[in-house]
Amino acid sequence: MTQDELKAAVADAAIKEIEPWLEKDTVLGIGTGSTANLFIDRLGKFAGRFKGAVASSDASAKRLKDVGIDVLELNSSGTLPFYVDGADEVNAHLQMIKGGGAALTREKIVAACAERFICIADGSKYVAQLGHFPLPIEVIPMARSYVARELVKLGAEPIYREGVVTDNGNQIIDCYDFMINDPKAMEATLNSIVGVVTNGLFAARGADVLLLGREDGVERTALR
Repeated sequence: MTQDELKAAVADAAIKEIEPWLEKDTVLGIGTGSTANLFIDRLGKFAGRFKGAVASSDASAKRLKDVGIDVLELNSSGTLPFYVDGADEVNAHLQMIKGGGAALTREKIVAACAERFICIADGSKYVAQLGHFPLPIEVIPMARSYVARELVKLGAEPIYREGVVTDNGNQIIDCYDFMINDPKAMEATLNSIVGVVTNGLFAARGADVLLLGREDGVERTALR
């Protein structure tokens, strides 16, 4: 199977995971990226069966609207039963690196409001140790150089992602050559740097369910 076929398979599996819970008052949290887009496309056939969705990015909000799903504000939606999103890397503890699409802050906010986080990914995203994929850091623009110096002290090679402005009006620094031994501790350390909005480690709030596309089918792992 190609990578696109694996992504499609996990998107289908995620639909099966949430379909029994789609009711008139249900509000879903929806992530950002190529795998999340495939999930949104499939979710469109259920438009009208549930109340709507909270999107983690402007791009996902537009795609949801295009398939007929109402996009709602998180502040008026309360706790969400599910948040469905992809990952750039995921480990056996269902801790992740996310933010390749620069939507990490809103993704982290929506995930925090969800009872269950369903991660959908193809098998290439599964790693023994996080850090092969460059770790994104969203920063306040005036703090970019300061944050970069602090990242060097932690052992990272920080590279400014030129030409990218997040939906929040901020900038992205990607940390290369930065293998992560303790994701929870590093997530807290990075967030304590003045000028950091958030970082792309999803460890304090990782996924609850991983649907991983393998050559022989979709592998489901649930921590609770």
